[in-house]
Amino acid sequence: MENVLRPLIVIGGAVLLTLVIGWATDLLLRKANQRHHETPLWGLLRRGRIPYQLVLCAALLRGSYDQAQLLDRHEETAGRTLTLVLIGAAAWLVIRIAAAIVETSYSRYARAHRDPARVRRVRTQVTLIMRVVSAVVGVVAVATMLLTFPAFRAAGASLLASAGILGIVAGVAAQSTLANMFAGLQIAFGDMVRIGDTVVVDGEWGTVEEITLTFLTVRTWDERRITMPVSYFTSKPFENWSRGTPQMTGIVYWHLDHAAPLDAMREKLRDILRECPAWDGRAYGLDVTDTTPNTMQVRALVTAKDADDIWTVRVTVRERMIRWLSEEHPYALPRVNTADAVLLRARSNGGPSRDGGGPARDGDGPSRDGTGPRRAYEPPSTGR
Repeated sequence: MENVLRPLIVIGGAVLLTLVIGWATDLLLRKANQRHHETPLWGLLRRGRIPYQLVLCAALLRGSYDQAQLLDRHEETAGRTLTLVLIGAAAWLVIRIAAAIVETSYSRYARAHRDPARVRRVRTQVTLIMRVVSAVVGVVAVATMLLTFPAFRAAGASLLASAGILGIVAGVAAQSTLANMFAGLQIAFGDMVRIGDTVVVDGEWGTVEEITLTFLTVRTWDERRITMPVSYFTSKPFENWSRGTPQMTGIVYWHLDHAAPLDAMREKLRDILRECPAWDGRAYGLDVTDTTPNTMQVRALVTAKDADDIWTVRVTVRERMIRWLSEEHPYALPRVNTADAVLLRARSNGGPSRDGGGPARDGDGPSRDGTGPRRAYEPPSTGR
């Protein structure tokens, strides 16, 4: 009977004590979060309650397992399993705590600074720092787990002795990966591109959605995702519309007839912009930038506070100006000049005409105005 009750008491007591401590800790964090609304730290720490309870349960079971006298023949295996669970849960808990601290620091910085560019830069750096911390903690946890096995401890000396050679070989084999990793660190701390920046890469316009140590994701205007290696942004030129101030200047082109009313178009452009909420009121203008034998190119210049608004202003101006011209000044739209076609007749005697009306002779048929015979077309004399 004792062989049954003792394991139940030890294991059940460890689980019950874990649940009680976990509930009490979560209750304290919840009350702290209600009292301090200005910081999200306590609410973020509650995300670590699962790894926290795993650490407590594994630690209690590992410390009291010898007293349970359960599975004596597998005591070493069970003890090592509990140790591995304890190490993994501890690493998980450390990552959650670090994430809560970093996220709280970023939230305070974002509230204290109103500059969107600086906030995006810090957000990019914080994201990459958390990835590095997670990777380091994971590697240390895995290494600690491996060291619990005697065979790996014995091989540790030889692994350290050959670490230099292995490092050289790994560096040569993974030079592209290492280049991307260093490029990711350069992007994070060199302030080249940040999460939320509007960029143009390979002719695609989009917003930087995610930055890691090896790749960068751009979300295009039509909700596609373009994944590119971060080394692209350190080796090739690209457009970053969010550098400096987000204000932008946009251009709208029309090809119109030479008789288009330019002064009336300038007044209409002013009226359109005044009715457009996306226009920031900084500047506007309308000029003729080029001409062709049939049309002239008219350019309107408009401004807006960011890339999204400049797109709205451009499409609004283009649409409403074309509609106004078609309704009020239709002669200003491009036209194609045409002329009546002239039927040509063959010059050879007895040959069929081009319109299939029988043999053609000079002087046959009425003239175009009906006053005389129609003559076959002859090219003008060149004087030779």
